[in-house]
Amino acid sequence: MVNILRLFLILLWTTNMVHPNILQVEGVQVFPPTNFTLTVSALAEVFLHWKPNPNQEQKNYTIRYDVEIIAPASEKYDTKKTHSFRTAVLHNGFSARIRTLLLFNDLQMKSDWVMGELKPPPGAAETSVTNLSCVTYFTIYSTVSLRCTWFPGKGAPENTEYFLFYRYKTYTEECQDYIKDKWNRNIECGFSRTHIDPEEVDNLIVIHINGSSKYAAIKPFQQLFNQNAIEKVNVPRNVTVFLEQNDLLAKWEKPISSFPKECFEYEFYLCNLQSGNKQILKVSSNDFRLRIDVTCRYSIQIRANHYICCERGFWSDWSEIRYVGGNKQKNSIAWILALLCVSSCSIALLVAIICKINHVWSKLFPPIPTPRNKFKDAFPNDYERARTCTSDTETELGSFAEDLHCSALEDCVF
Repeated sequence: MVNILRLFLILLWTTNMVHPNILQVEGVQVFPPTNFTLTVSALAEVFLHWKPNPNQEQKNYTIRYDVEIIAPASEKYDTKKTHSFRTAVLHNGFSARIRTLLLFNDLQMKSDWVMGELKPPPGAAETSVTNLSCVTYFTIYSTVSLRCTWFPGKGAPENTEYFLFYRYKTYTEECQDYIKDKWNRNIECGFSRTHIDPEEVDNLIVIHINGSSKYAAIKPFQQLFNQNAIEKVNVPRNVTVFLEQNDLLAKWEKPISSFPKECFEYEFYLCNLQSGNKQILKVSSNDFRLRIDVTCRYSIQIRANHYICCERGFWSDWSEIRYVGGNKQKNSIAWILALLCVSSCSIALLVAIICKINHVWSKLFPPIPTPRNKFKDAFPNDYERARTCTSDTETELGSFAEDLHCSALEDCVF
């Protein structure tokens, strides 16, 4: 067993040594590229350029170049060309290296590496913006708007002015519409219309923010965004819900977008207003059917997001609430109380009218008579004696007594 293992290792070593030996026998040398340069060609874009080594033999060999991006993020690729464009954030610098690949049939040789580097831009520590976030919106005019917000750097003086630029493909534009904080520093920017193509998929949007201050050099900041990943999807349109026997049916149209309806997924929010149970269901089509308890009242909302066709974006806002089902839990008590109140008032008014028409109150509650005074006043006043003159009792007396009494009364009064 040990001998077999030794034999295998010898064969493997021999195989690995064959390729360079063959090329060395032919006297072939591989030289690194020359004049390797790195140039900033646009916001967050580097132009890598080099030339073939003039000492490199051509003959029947294929020449390619290995390119390795070291910073800000590692990336490796090879190319036949002598130049390359790379998009990357540059506020912390950029470095890369290249080498020549010489290919012959299945054999290859590699030259030494050649290094290139871009230094970070100047600026004091912690003066660049932080917490940069951006969102795009597809408008009804088939254009794309853009809005970004950020926080000023902790080390930035209070008089720092920040300025935002965006780049999409070859288009670069500076913001003209800012919102400021209490120190009058720009902290938000909006573009109502941009050059972003809504029909493109997963292209990059470059955001660049630099600044100026009298007291410190402000370090610029860059960030790359996938155009679809930061899109705030529009709300689904024309949402309708209804009952079909014991099933809830819902239909809607896709959001306003350049993508077809197959490129969206939805979340269906269902709330039982009677029990308080809530559920969110994933839906990939523009309609939905669900068995429910039709005696209960339900509220329904729907929202949308990208699906399959591109990078997922931000979920849309929820659609307006739609109601379906039995009794309205919140309104039923109010309706019952209102009905009872109206009914009670109506009955009371009707009873009052009937009682007034039929004099029921006077029959049920007759007036109390005033009690008569059985004891005559021992000293009646003049007014009472004057009335006594005309009383029925005194008229029964003789005329003589009447004349005598009245004569005495006149003497008394006058």
